[in-house]
Amino acid sequence: MPSHVNLAVSNLQRDKDRLIKITYFFTFGDLPDIVIDAKGLLVAPGFIDVQINGAFGVDFSQCQNEEKMRKGIGNVARGLMKYGCTSFVPTIISSGIEVYQKIPILFHSFISWSSYFNYCKGVHVEGPFIMPSKRGAHEESHLRVASSGFSDFAMVYGLNSEGKDQIVKIVTVAPEVEGVLDSVEDLVRAGITVSLGHSSATIAQAESAVEKGARFITHLFNAMQQFHHRDPGIIGLLGTTRIPRPYYGIICDSIHVHPNSIKMAYDSHPAGAVLVTDAMAAMGLPLGDYTLGDIPVRKVNDERVEVIGDGRLAGSVITIDACVRNFRKFTGCTIVEAVEAATLHPAELLGIQNIKGTLNVGADADLVFLDDDLRVVKCFIAGEEVDI
Repeated sequence: MPSHVNLAVSNLQRDKDRLIKITYFFTFGDLPDIVIDAKGLLVAPGFIDVQINGAFGVDFSQCQNEEKMRKGIGNVARGLMKYGCTSFVPTIISSGIEVYQKIPILFHSFISWSSYFNYCKGVHVEGPFIMPSKRGAHEESHLRVASSGFSDFAMVYGLNSEGKDQIVKIVTVAPEVEGVLDSVEDLVRAGITVSLGHSSATIAQAESAVEKGARFITHLFNAMQQFHHRDPGIIGLLGTTRIPRPYYGIICDSIHVHPNSIKMAYDSHPAGAVLVTDAMAAMGLPLGDYTLGDIPVRKVNDERVEVIGDGRLAGSVITIDACVRNFRKFTGCTIVEAVEAATLHPAELLGIQNIKGTLNVGADADLVFLDDDLRVVKCFIAGEEVDI
């Protein structure tokens, strides 16, 4: 939980990247090794983005060799620190099978020895087991069904059934696609977070997927059956009472989702809100032409990216700190709730709340110092201040 305090971190050398002790008042003989004067700023855990396609000219779906991977992850990780993002899940959109089998292996090889492991918690594969009619900016020719169940997922993504060293952490699927619903339990057993999205699922299909273990909704309201009072589809999960309501990702740029809709989602399930950017390569760069996977896209202004030719939305260019500010503005929630939607909630979704998204003792010392307008002033990774 964030607090307006002067933060003192007792930092043991052998555990220098962990929070050892946070004290608000000192007693005799209990002095910290390092004192960081927050000067009245808000101290919060570093932000976590579980859906980001790229940024600063890097498209994760195009990082298909070691050189591009090293440069791409490094550039994005460094750039995101400016916005208080200290952990993220690189997202790969619907692609050819060779991309899914190559990129996760490169990520795994890279983060297994690199300091960037602190930032990358795994890969989010968005598609290709999604509904063609709700594909958004995904290339239709890449979409697939899972007629052989989990074995199709294992083949496409290069999964193992035991979950050991599984680099794929999140999969976005449409439960109505052939074979998907029957695969959810196996995906969960393999250590993967199942998310529902790019789907025209009925509420019955959506609830069935949650009963089987799905725990997330990919960019709520976008690329899914729109709310209908007789069959609310995936959106209706926010009102379910017979099963646990899932977390939901939401893009707070006022383009993908109207502020009123964001407020409705928050009022329905405040503890489930997970702020995501869905950012793509054009984030942080000038107007112009870029790519999202195989799709040529254009950044037409500082807020909107479109598929060239038909004007479909193609990811976003918003930053995670701007999402936090907008979420508070749109919903009227407290500062704590706004911050937790980009820290604690995504950490809980990933099952890493003991080390990320919190200021509890033992957590990674990833911190952001925010002013009263929730703008990032300082950022720390593993206890070390980074240049932003």
